[in-house]
Amino acid sequence: MTKHLPTSPRLLLCRLVLLLALGVIYPAAALDPAALQQQLIARFGPARVVLLKDWLQMVSSVKTLLDEQKLQQVNDFINRNITFEDDLSVWQQSDYWATPLETIGQGRGDCEDFAIIKYVSLRMAGIPASKLRLIYVKARLKTPTGSLQQAHMILAYYATPSAEPQVLDNLDAAIRPASARPDLQPVFSFNSEGIFAGVSGKDKATAGGLGRLSRWEDVLQRILAEGYE
Repeated sequence: MTKHLPTSPRLLLCRLVLLLALGVIYPAAALDPAALQQQLIARFGPARVVLLKDWLQMVSSVKTLLDEQKLQQVNDFINRNITFEDDLSVWQQSDYWATPLETIGQGRGDCEDFAIIKYVSLRMAGIPASKLRLIYVKARLKTPTGSLQQAHMILAYYATPSAEPQVLDNLDAAIRPASARPDLQPVFSFNSEGIFAGVSGKDKATAGGLGRLSRWEDVLQRILAEGYE
């Protein structure tokens, strides 16, 4: 899942620019809906133009709400409108992290795609990256033959650095505090500010930057390329 990348001065500078763009400019920047629609149609056809417009409208409409209301509306919209399907079925790859436009264009995605589009939606709605973490977990699932543990990803919201995180998940439609999700065993967390060894809101990002999680760095660059400046 992780991969070490070269750390030349030029690459480090590019990463710094990327972090500044995502952490400072991104929340206040206005997307160009027409440009996004053109990209969507060019790649996926016109079938999900309505979904794209509905998503942009939803994100715009929640900007003035309290954080808790933003979480609820974003979580509900994504869980209701995106169908869960694995990467082999959607992308013919074993592990592909999709941008929000790609997830909307397909109308489906796996757990990483749910977490990513929720993260981006909430950033667009004005919630700072410091309050959001994507968390890699081991999820315990109940099956007809017994319990099954599998890799999974969720999005967590921290009202304050010391607050218990609230979990946004595609497996459970309700937003619940982490203590109410004993089925999830956290491994590590990350956001556009960096990678964290644990899941405490007080944790500092580990050394090495986003290059230690190459798929995340790659999808952030593709998100920027789509117009989320």
